[in-house]
Amino acid sequence: MMVLVLIVAGLVVVALLMVLFAPYIRKYSAGGTCMSMARLDGKTVLITGANTGIGKETALDLAIRGARVIMACRDVEKEVDHLHILINNAGVMMCPYVKTNDGFEMQLGVNHLGHFLLTYLLIGLLKRSAPARIVVVSSLAHNVGWIRFHDLLSQGSYNSGLAYCQSKLANLLFARELARILKGSSVTVNSVHPGLVRSELVRHSTILSLLFSLFSLFLKSPRDGAQTSIYCAVAEELHSLTGKHFSDCAPASVAPQGRNEETARKLWDASSELLGIVWDH
Repeated sequence: MMVLVLIVAGLVVVALLMVLFAPYIRKYSAGGTCMSMARLDGKTVLITGANTGIGKETALDLAIRGARVIMACRDVEKEVDHLHILINNAGVMMCPYVKTNDGFEMQLGVNHLGHFLLTYLLIGLLKRSAPARIVVVSSLAHNVGWIRFHDLLSQGSYNSGLAYCQSKLANLLFARELARILKGSSVTVNSVHPGLVRSELVRHSTILSLLFSLFSLFLKSPRDGAQTSIYCAVAEELHSLTGKHFSDCAPASVAPQGRNEETARKLWDASSELLGIVWDH
C-alpha cells in the first residue's frame, strides 16, 4: 500500500512540475522560428497536404506574405502559368497495410512516389518560373530507415514503422538527387525535419497517440512545426543553397544512408520505373 501511495505521490509531483514549467518547456521544444520578413507578392506556391497540421500553417504563413497559395489536398484541378515554390508536405504514418489506387504500399506511395510524380509533372513550370524552390518534408525517422530494394512495396512483409522510416529516407534521398540533377537551373531543392509535432499524423498508432497525449507539453504545435518549411521557402540567404537538410531553421545532420549517392540514384531509377516516367534532365 505504501509503495502505491509513493508512486501516486511521485506522479502528482511530476504532473505539477510539468504544469509549472510548461511555458519554458514549450519555448524550448518550439525550436527555431523563421525570422525572415520576405514578401511573396506575385509568387505562386503549391503545398501538398495543406488541409491540416503543419501544411495548413505553412499555407497560412505564405498567404499572409502575399503569395497565391494552391492547397493540393487532393487533386490539382486548375492549371497555373507560374510556380515559384513547391512544398511536398503531405504524409501518412504507420497506417495498416493498404494500397493506393495505383497499387503501391500506402506510405511509400503517399510520402514518396506521389511527390516524386507531382514534382516530375511540375518541373518544367518551376524551371520556367525560376528562381524557384522545392521543399521536401522528411523526418528524423530517416535515421533508422533503409531502402528495401528487394521488397520496396512491402509485398513480402510489412511493418508499419519500418515502412514509414523507409518513406522518410526516400524523401531525403529524392531531394538530394533532384538537387544534384537541377544544379545550375536556379531551382533549389532542400529537405526538412519539422520536429515532433502535435498533429493527426500519429492517429494510426495507439501507442504513439497515447505518448503524444502524455507528453504534449514537450511537442511542437503545428505552427511551430511549419517554421522550417517556411524558412526554406522564403529565407533570402537560401536563395542559391540546394541539396541541404534543415531542422529548427538551421542546417541539420543527415544519416549515412541519406548521403549515399548510389542509393539515391538507384531509388530514383526504381521510382521512375514504378511510375512509368522518364525524366528529361
